[in-house]
Amino acid sequence: MCGRYSLSKSKIDLEERFQAEMLTDFKPRYNIAPTQLVPVITSQSPKGFSFFYWGITPDFGKNKPVSQKLINAKAESVHEKASFKSSFKQRRCIIPADGFYEWKRLGKKTKIPYRFTLRDDELFAFAGIWEEYENVNGDTQHTFLILTTTPNEVVSEVHDRMPVILSKEMEKKWLDKYTEEKELLEMLHPYDPDRMVGFTVSPLVNSVHNDSPAIIRKTSPMDQFGNYTLFG
Repeated sequence: MCGRYSLSKSKIDLEERFQAEMLTDFKPRYNIAPTQLVPVITSQSPKGFSFFYWGITPDFGKNKPVSQKLINAKAESVHEKASFKSSFKQRRCIIPADGFYEWKRLGKKTKIPYRFTLRDDELFAFAGIWEEYENVNGDTQHTFLILTTTPNEVVSEVHDRMPVILSKEMEKKWLDKYTEEKELLEMLHPYDPDRMVGFTVSPLVNSVHNDSPAIIRKTSPMDQFGNYTLFG
């Protein structure tokens, strides 16, 4: 599962990297969590950033019996599941990021947060799908899910799933409405481990209320009692 990620670059960085226009202000985000409104680029509007809710919108979640855990879709079955099939065919998106978090479990109560990035700390994009909902007031809201796959050698030390990261070439094909299903499915594989790094970060990331540069900095791993632990 991918349940938290970062986008700590500037609006200018985002526009240059993805060759898309952002018509609203954007402040770097260090601890993006489900139900939050964040930038994506859709197959329907590939030249501009849209702001969609990750997973379930706050309004939708309050009024519908849907779990907030619906934030990811498995790449292996996204084209087959009835709940995702239509979005996979018609409503694909890419989600800009510069890192994502997973937690390594040590015993029953201890979990150590890790951040995963590309080696040169560059921007990248997750593969995603999006959907449209109507809230209780009749307003249209948009949500997205991040596709996940089996982990590469870097992430597997911490978790059994990882988000699908697309190359620049794949991003365009993913957003192209004419790309064949077979070619889309071939993109949904673990990212090259030689181009990725993982490291422990502050437990500040555990709370969605924390969103500062301190979260993305490499730190020594600590257990729940604040004692340093000696592992990779």
